[in-house]
Amino acid sequence: MSSSALDNEPEHTTTTQTPTHPSPGPSKMAMGAWIALLVLLTAELMNMLDQSVVLTALPAIQESTGAGPVAVQWLTTAYSLPVAVGLITGGRLGDIYGRRRILLIGTVVFTAASLLCGLATSPGVLIGARLLQGVGVAVMIPQVLATMHVTFEGHNRSKAFGLYGAVLAIANVLGPVLGGVLTQADLFGLSWRPIFLVNVPVGLAVLLLGRAFIPESTVRKADRLDLAGMLLSGLAIVLILFPLTEGHAHGWPLWCFAMLAAGVLFLGVFLRHQRRRQGNAPLVTLSLFRIRQFSGGMAADLMHGLLCGLFFMTWTLYLQRGLGMSPLEAALAFVLLSVGELGGATIAAKTAGRFARRLPQAGALIATAAMVAYGLQIAGHQADLTLLAMTAPVVLIGFGLGMVSGPLADLSLARVPHKDAGSASGLFNTAIHLGIALGTALTAVVFFAITAGSHDGAVNRDAFTAVLWWVGGLLALMWALMFCLPKQPDNQAD
Repeated sequence: MSSSALDNEPEHTTTTQTPTHPSPGPSKMAMGAWIALLVLLTAELMNMLDQSVVLTALPAIQESTGAGPVAVQWLTTAYSLPVAVGLITGGRLGDIYGRRRILLIGTVVFTAASLLCGLATSPGVLIGARLLQGVGVAVMIPQVLATMHVTFEGHNRSKAFGLYGAVLAIANVLGPVLGGVLTQADLFGLSWRPIFLVNVPVGLAVLLLGRAFIPESTVRKADRLDLAGMLLSGLAIVLILFPLTEGHAHGWPLWCFAMLAAGVLFLGVFLRHQRRRQGNAPLVTLSLFRIRQFSGGMAADLMHGLLCGLFFMTWTLYLQRGLGMSPLEAALAFVLLSVGELGGATIAAKTAGRFARRLPQAGALIATAAMVAYGLQIAGHQADLTLLAMTAPVVLIGFGLGMVSGPLADLSLARVPHKDAGSASGLFNTAIHLGIALGTALTAVVFFAITAGSHDGAVNRDAFTAVLWWVGGLLALMWALMFCLPKQPDNQAD
């Protein structure tokens, strides 16, 4: 990346960087840009790893802590919920107080919470620590896309977002792999605990390198935070997600539907409040939704999160309970998916936006076809399905998904004004994390409603087959929504 990427800042954004040498030359500025990008991507990697690292460790966590089916769901929902609630606010905080500063504060909270997760001895403490992790992520993660958006331009920005997509692709499956390997290794007799403790040294590295190399950026005339908007948006999301997560366990009582209705009502009040505050430092800049590629890309990102939240949790349970695999064997299945995702993401990074929406749409179609093939294979082989036999469809599923993340983020944010980078980044990240939370909640309806907590292999296989058809439908919907993205790269579009 050229040093000009760091020097060419828009007039409404203030960016400063503390050099590591008194008078760095151009080559050292370029190296600084690379290191800054590496630190930003590492922060995103920590977030995505901890979204999925518990998946292959779930049976061990259940056995160790006595967690029931509802607690198992909350181990992921307790992480996703505060992220979904707080990302919009986190993005705005970065605009006002400085994106680097807020990223480092979020990293401190996340690292401390990870240590608490590793020390937890009961489901309640572990869920509480996961909740705190989510708070740290909600503050930390919006700064990643916002800083990339205002720091890099043109081809360099497409390359940066291509690498961002590769990190997402790797993290989606490296988390379960890491969880399986560390749990199976039982390091120092700690069982599943190292899956969280590993965040401590990584978080400290992000703090030290981030402070030295990430350029500070903020909106010059940013106003104070919209506290009423923050409260209304948080209430709306909680009132919608909580009953979706708890409803099945309680038999869908009347209070679940009352909370859902209240959530929709608060969402409407929030939008009305934001309309009134336009031009007066709103939490969400509603004019962003008039940018067709942003609103369509955000909807596609929501579908992406939904299918990930639904697929990855149920897949690990299917592999271990439906096929009788060990945590390490299940981790190897995730490695196959990881190889495919890395291949797809590599293609996306190397083409650097050359094919615009055609690339992520091709990825969605490949993943859909592979998902259908996998469902037919599961139905045909039942308990006899081996890791070797499922290699082709699993790798193709990963390959297709790997072609989606980076280009989708790049194309969705391409025409967002730099002054709205924090708000747009918060909204875009909210979409995928809200989708993951909704997808995780949907497991109660699609998967656990069939298994009813049973460990029987046949029951878990039938439940997972039903999940695959839902995931295939979400992939098809995501493909359709990506027609809102530009057909040609920005340098060729009108």
